Amino acid sequence: MLSNKRSMLINGNFISGLVLAALGSYIFTQALNWDYMTIEGPGPGFFPYWYGLAMVFLSLLLVASAILEARTSENPKTVNWSEVGRALSAWLLFSLSVFLMKYLGFLIVLSALTWFVIKFMYQQNQKIAITTAIGISVGFYFIFAYALQLNFPVGPLGL
Repeated sequence: MLSNKRSMLINGNFISGLVLAALGSYIFTQALNWDYMTIEGPGPGFFPYWYGLAMVFLSLLLVASAILEARTSENPKTVNWSEVGRALSAWLLFSLSVFLMKYLGFLIVLSALTWFVIKFMYQQNQKIAITTAIGISVGFYFIFAYALQLNFPVGPLGL
């Protein structure tokens, strides 16, 4: 039983569930300071209010499932550090893409990010990675920039 308690404490779902519950609680409490409804409709606090509540609820489900798994499992799972590394790489790449968007433009950065994820993280061939990257960028352009007339950050190539 001691082994199961220890494994629960190093379980990624247990730890991330607690961290996400704390973040959701923070989002929810901050949303309470904003208008929930205005005369025009939902106010600035509407979305974060429900988002924070959903985040707390779902993260507590994650914690509960980790506890139940630790109690019922004969062979508790350990942290798979290669998967953690892949997840952290994805977040680092995403953060870098947000930074580069100002200099290269949204569509170029979206294409590069999509290509990298499909080529290296999903280990697909080059043709699938390039086709998907271009297709997603073109789709974003037509839906958001063309149809909805929204502005994206534009780089030196005008993309």
